[in-house]
Amino acid sequence: MRLVVGRIGRAHGIRGDVAVDVRTDEPRERFAVGAKLLTDPAGAGPLTVASVRTHSGRLLVRFTSVADRTAAEELRGVTLLVDSADIAPLDDPDEFHDHELIGLRAVTAAGAEVGVVDDVLHSAQDVLVIKDAQGAEVLIPFVRALVPEIDAAAGRLVVDPPPGLLELGR
Repeated sequence: MRLVVGRIGRAHGIRGDVAVDVRTDEPRERFAVGAKLLTDPAGAGPLTVASVRTHSGRLLVRFTSVADRTAAEELRGVTLLVDSADIAPLDDPDEFHDHELIGLRAVTAAGAEVGVVDDVLHSAQDVLVIKDAQGAEVLIPFVRALVPEIDAAAGRLVVDPPPGLLELGR
């Protein structure tokens, strides 16, 4: 699975630097010198980070294959990606990357099928978006009281929703 880590914005200066809109919680790791990033569209890359710095709160990146402002301007709007297989699991057994949760089967504590985790929303509270067999979405707050068990190796998680939560919006 490919994960978005950034999007290239406008060129900065004449040496080929570009501003990057960061979409990862690990920018130092993802944009480290020597890091190889996949691109969308694929024809724009892959790109290897030659240098990185911050300027006025923005991340500025120069890639080895981009020699000047003209080449940098051609990259505007390109999405930067990494392969999820290249991301190490977190050390804390209670923390997960989104891609580790997406695709897991969700079942109730009694064993009834709820659906499959389709997305993870990050707002005031992390929320699992679970699609049932009919394609309807069920939103479950991602807290231990409601999601007491996650077995990524087995491809499932257990939800223990209060009465009526699974029927909301139907």
